[in-house]
Formats: sequence, C-alpha cells, structure tokens
Amino acid sequence: MFWGGISIDSKTELVCVSRTGGARGQGSLTSDRYITEILEEHVVPYAGFVGDGFILMHDNARSHTALIVKNYTEEVGIPVMNWPARSPDLNPIEHLWDEFKRRVRSHDPAPTTLQDLQYAVVAEWVNIPQERIVRLITSMKDRMEAVIKARGSSTRF
Repeated sequence: MFWGGISIDSKTELVCVSRTGGARGQGSLTSDRYITEILEEHVVPYAGFVGDGFILMHDNARSHTALIVKNYTEEVGIPVMNWPARSPDLNPIEHLWDEFKRRVRSHDPAPTTLQDLQYAVVAEWVNIPQERIVRLITSMKDRMEAVIKARGSSTRF
C-alpha cells in the first residue's frame, strides 16, 4: 500500500507502507502505524512546510478516525477536515489515485518484481504534474455544488 499527500503548491513524497509492519506482520495500517509512519514522519513536517491554513483531509478509514488519531492530531495542532463517509467525489486525491493507478498499469513491459513495481509507482508519482493537482483542488467548489444538486447521489465527477 502507498500513501501520499497533495496540496495546491506541492505533493509529499510517496510512502510505501510495508506489508510486514505492524504487530501481526499482516501489513494492515493500524491507527498506531498511521500515527508513527504517516502522521509523525510525513504529515506533521509537511504541515509545517505548507504553513497556515493546512488542513488534513484523510478518508474515513478506521485507522484514520480512531480516537487515538483524533487525540494525536489535536495534540500536534493539525486540523482535520470533517467530511462524510463514502464521499470520494469530495476528495481530490481519490481522483488522482485513480489516474495514477491507470498510469502504473499501463507500463510496458509491466513490472514483474516487487522492486520493479515500487520503482514504477514512485516514478509515476514523481511525474504527476503539479498543474493536474491544482486543477483537481480548484475543482472542489464545482464538485461540492454538483453533490448538493444531486442531493448526495453520484455526480459526473
């Protein structure tokens, strides 16, 4: 699994979340791992880089919404955007992930080893144009209006 963050000005480095991490070695991203491997190592420094106005928009995965995570983000002063579950229309990075996955899958020849796959994934992440990220983020107003107009149903986004 990979984790990455975006903002109007930049993107984070791409993080490979090891499948052998965690207490049981099953690779699930627990709330403890989310805090230590993602929030502490990447989000907190990135928030400092972005500066005032930084708001963390993570999805509603259990590891992201656990009380320990809520307490941690409050403790370190990272504001978290509240938003409804099952709302990918409202999260610009979800659209980026879809596009990103298609780009990785289109590699010819296809990666045949885990190392080749990781290299391809990182290469594609690095090559995402910042202009694409800006367009996704600035489209949020239109996305929100479309969701409201559709009364929460699917939209063209």
